Amino acid sequence: MKPNRLLTLCIALMGFIVMQGQSTSWIRINQLGYLPQSIKVAVFISQEKNNITYFEVKDVKSNISVFKGEGIAANAKRWSMQKALRLNFSQLNTDGEYYIECDGVKSPVFKINTNVYDGAADFLLNYMRQQRCGYNPYLDAECHQHDGFIVDHPTRTGEAIDVRGGWHDASDYLQYLPTSANATFQMLFAWQKTPDKTIFKDKYNALGKEGQNGIPDILDEIRWGLEWMIKMNPDSAIMFNQIADDRDHASMRLPSKDHVDYGWGEGTGRPVYFITGNPQGLGQYKNRTTGVSSSAGKFASAFALGADIFKDIDPTFASALKNKAQPAYSFAETVIGNTQTACLKSPYFYEEDNYVDDIELAAAVKYNLTNDESWLKKADYWGQLEEITPWMELGRARHYQFYPFVNLGHYYLSQSNDKNIKDKYSKYMGNGLNCLLKRANENDDPFLFGIPFIWCSNNLVAAAVTHARLYNETSGDDTYLEMEAALRDWLFGCNPWGTAMICGFPEGGDYPSKPHSFVSELLHDIPYGGLVDGPIYKSIYENLRGIHLRYEDSYAPFQFGPAVYHDDPGDYSSNEPTMDGTASLSFYLSTMEKIGKDQKKNNVKDSQGSTVQIGTDRKVIHLIFSADSAFEGAPSILKTLDENKIKASFFLTGNCLRMKEHEQIIRKIINNGHYVGGHSDKHLLYAPWDDRQNSFVTKDSLINDLNQNLKELSRFNIDIDKSIYFLPPYEWYNKENVRWIESQGQTVINFTPGIKTAADYTTPDMKNYKSSEELIDQLFVFEKENGLNGSIVLIHPGTHPSRTDKLYLRLDEIILKLKKKGYSFERL
Repeated sequence: MKPNRLLTLCIALMGFIVMQGQSTSWIRINQLGYLPQSIKVAVFISQEKNNITYFEVKDVKSNISVFKGEGIAANAKRWSMQKALRLNFSQLNTDGEYYIECDGVKSPVFKINTNVYDGAADFLLNYMRQQRCGYNPYLDAECHQHDGFIVDHPTRTGEAIDVRGGWHDASDYLQYLPTSANATFQMLFAWQKTPDKTIFKDKYNALGKEGQNGIPDILDEIRWGLEWMIKMNPDSAIMFNQIADDRDHASMRLPSKDHVDYGWGEGTGRPVYFITGNPQGLGQYKNRTTGVSSSAGKFASAFALGADIFKDIDPTFASALKNKAQPAYSFAETVIGNTQTACLKSPYFYEEDNYVDDIELAAAVKYNLTNDESWLKKADYWGQLEEITPWMELGRARHYQFYPFVNLGHYYLSQSNDKNIKDKYSKYMGNGLNCLLKRANENDDPFLFGIPFIWCSNNLVAAAVTHARLYNETSGDDTYLEMEAALRDWLFGCNPWGTAMICGFPEGGDYPSKPHSFVSELLHDIPYGGLVDGPIYKSIYENLRGIHLRYEDSYAPFQFGPAVYHDDPGDYSSNEPTMDGTASLSFYLSTMEKIGKDQKKNNVKDSQGSTVQIGTDRKVIHLIFSADSAFEGAPSILKTLDENKIKASFFLTGNCLRMKEHEQIIRKIINNGHYVGGHSDKHLLYAPWDDRQNSFVTKDSLINDLNQNLKELSRFNIDIDKSIYFLPPYEWYNKENVRWIESQGQTVINFTPGIKTAADYTTPDMKNYKSSEELIDQLFVFEKENGLNGSIVLIHPGTHPSRTDKLYLRLDEIILKLKKKGYSFERL
């Protein structure tokens, strides 16, 4: 039997090669494109072996080589190839369209620019809307209007209950609380973690139909999920875990024409499973439920974060959520254990075995929102019971065994004011990523892929890139950035099959066009925005029931590695979109768009994450002036700026803003159109001069001081939402301080390193004293050697009386000389 099977595979492979014009080598890229300042690695794979490693990146328009490099050999045998190279071209950061040539093979065309991720997070919402139950905006039709009938309740079995709404789980019409609650939380998290809310657009109304309603579409989708969750938790100790069961797997049909009979007549209502804390299943097969904690914890975390996010948008709705969050958490502690989904006809169900992560997240969210130490204690208790999400550590899992696939509770605890807690959970996060990287390196995988190919492997990829991004932001550790880039690129086509994994995205790319979905099979359309399950171990695939490929396998040469993938509606194991997997990319893609926006300005950041140059592609200079209490030079500076018809930026502490003697000149600065931003309230020193990585301030004290500074600015009628730049006091800070400040929607800036004008605060009695002449000379030496494009130049508008040589009195001289060199001046 085995020789015949091998012969069949070889014949199929030979036929594919002939059909493809003898293609035996391929270059895999991120088809969406690359941000200019990012790690960029393509992968070359070939069925032929030679020693050529040289590659070039060429401009599409001119065919001129813009980058040359040597590929790094990797384990081609892992994917049954003869040759594999990792082609690193990260140094190429110029906007444009390019292709790669290696060993006589050309890659598809790709872009490098700051816009490649624009709209990506919102694109996912197309699939979420398409999955809506109750009313489906894609079909403009109602469905499942009779849901449902309670089952497994000791006294209420058979009772009708209104649980209409929510989302269908995938391409069937089952609805699960675990996946829906996680999807809701993932979108809530994306909103919470994205200070620039303009990333999320308003193009659809609350029903999911085209037309603005004044609310970003992601919030409409979040609310759709939360409203359904409220119905699934009608009372403090009454929770439901799913609607329908595997009797749903009857045929491919429209949701509005779902006539499956669950015992109450065709299409007249579906079972609603009560959470009992005990094994469940109405037929031959039972799950292995041990408690209520996993589902109750998911209710609690989504309700708590939802209440906070909607408190100013809809206070009544927020109050309803808040009233449910605490009882849900309490219920999670009543019968400790996991709740699994139930099946009836087949042994396939979501086998969630862990629950401590769900209780941890619920407590960690409450701590993050309230700073209540009792919640920190609870979260830490549960969090340290599962240091690493088990699938990461073990490299294996049963179907949805360790869910959610990313532990966001660890992230929240890594933001704690308690240094021991913060360090512990940051370490846990790093340890999880290390497991993935170690596995990838042990296999010498060409795609740097260390994720197990269990069912829904793409969901694990989404979890891993989220985990990696949060870890980097939290710790500043760059160890896993290349792996993060590899996993990100995997989803957009840098994988053995050369296909992106989001339906319809990127436009013009190779993406799933025939997924297992009613949309593709019955309506001959694409379930736009849906993240498909992804490659699956051959050993799993070959033992699944009901898989019947309907088309010739266009990926035949790439099915001889550890996993298989098909663009075929008959393969529900690798090509079916999932609602929770889709939603779980919301944070990551919105973050990538934010990073792109930052890079769009041609900005440069220092080693601590502060922006120190803005617009390096232009001969523009940003003059900034910072003040605490001394501000005697402000009238002279303002006069010079007005005479030269330029705008500048002033950063003032709360101390300065409260001083009556400064009020008139501050108002004049504002009225003249100069930027005025924060510089802290009390002019705190954030970190030691000799060890900046330690913080003198806690997160709470820094943020409280920042908010008080912004409050003082608002007294001058400054729009705080538009006052987005912040200059740290003493111009001294660390990575941690920057992350805390930017979590409040502020962008940290500082003067450009190497420019010494900020030393104008020094006095003659100091060893580091610099005269104004020395500072001016140094500025122009720096300009000659480095240029000043996009530079931020700081001058103090107030200095100690013992310094009579005031640099601000020579501002006009500096401006005129720089203008002669072709520079212009802009405010922030």
